[in-house]
Amino acid sequence: MTFHDLNLNASLLNALDDIGISTPTTIQQKVFSVVMSGSDVCGIAQTGTGKTFAYLLPMLRQFKFSKDPHPQMLIIVPTRELVVQVTEAVKKLSKYLTLEAVGVYGGVNMKPQIAAVGNGLDVLVATPGRLLDLILNGALKTKAIKKLVIDEVDEMLNLGFRPQLNRVMALLPPKRQNLMFSATLTEEVQQFITDYFNDPQRVEAAPAGTPLENIDQAVYEVPNFNTKVNLLEYLLAHDAETTKVLVFTSTKALANQLFEKVENQYPEQVGVIHSNKEQNHRFNTVKQFKEGNYRFIIATDIVARGIDIAEVTHVINFDLPEIPENYIHRIGRTGRADKQGIAISLVTEKEKEQLNAIEELMRYQVPVKDLPGDLEISTVLTPDEMPKVIIKEIKLKIPKREDVGPAFHEKSAKNSKKNIKVSHADKMMQKYGKKKTRGAKPKRKK
Repeated sequence: MTFHDLNLNASLLNALDDIGISTPTTIQQKVFSVVMSGSDVCGIAQTGTGKTFAYLLPMLRQFKFSKDPHPQMLIIVPTRELVVQVTEAVKKLSKYLTLEAVGVYGGVNMKPQIAAVGNGLDVLVATPGRLLDLILNGALKTKAIKKLVIDEVDEMLNLGFRPQLNRVMALLPPKRQNLMFSATLTEEVQQFITDYFNDPQRVEAAPAGTPLENIDQAVYEVPNFNTKVNLLEYLLAHDAETTKVLVFTSTKALANQLFEKVENQYPEQVGVIHSNKEQNHRFNTVKQFKEGNYRFIIATDIVARGIDIAEVTHVINFDLPEIPENYIHRIGRTGRADKQGIAISLVTEKEKEQLNAIEELMRYQVPVKDLPGDLEISTVLTPDEMPKVIIKEIKLKIPKREDVGPAFHEKSAKNSKKNIKVSHADKMMQKYGKKKTRGAKPKRKK
């Protein structure tokens, strides 16, 4: 099947030809007719399956030009990077349409976004928080919205956006078509669908947790952080195919720590990206990586769903994620557009439990590879890896309140002091046992 077999108009087909793709993915084939029918849709698809075009193509096929300056289509996504990615996708597909698309997100000045929305638009792509800001500010009217897309719903709920989503849903017109896409169908996602969707048709490209067929997975068992660094550098040095590599860490601190270790070895070839980095830094890092100036970037899971980079050759899990589903999102960054991808995980003994959970989710045992014979095995441990010395805490028994005596008590006789005036005669009596006189004066004779 090709895109010409779908009910697309010439404008969209010409745009797809310019992009250079001719064959729809499984999710694109399945979703198209359901969206065209007007039904609500619940799409279950992993990262890298082409779901952005899956909802954009039928929506743009049904688009009709309007002089109304308010948006007809609203697409809500969890991250700033996804706003940029989806907005770019809309503009590419609408190249031969008279259509205006605007993307808005938080963390930047809202005034330019208010101006862009005020100039009129047809498609709005937004993060939940900034979308609500614009509505409550009065800059955005929702009365013309006919189609709503909520992408990466599970991630949005994981990030705590449920209150904002609830408020936005209450402000939208009741007559609209709802499209929802998620990599996993959790209980919270299911409840959200029940609350706001009208008998949606479920479209599933692949069961959640199924490893993508065109990704070769492997595990290296390593003892510690510094050996992981050595192995990462070894793989980059000995594999000429590692030209565009995403290296994932589970925390921002680990991302920074790894970057400091390798930046001298690979000057101007490596970038780091996570939520603590400024927005301009994040966009520039992604741009350098896309253009091939960076050979690899170190990232946290914010990137697993946040960017769409073509031809990522390798995904290296420097450490495993705490949430097994995030492993699927990570490795989905490679092996895209029917190209073969490679996913490598560096696993310590402490991470074996996480690996077991990932394999149980995928129902697949990732092959374990032997470490290279000439790899340097480090014995230097990081502070977090050093054995913890446990000092037993001795707790003193504090007496119960009822066992405690009064705060005031009688003084001993020894320490007792009384202001008693003692005569000289009495002092002499105490000292000598008899009265002592200083000598009586003789009486004068008369």
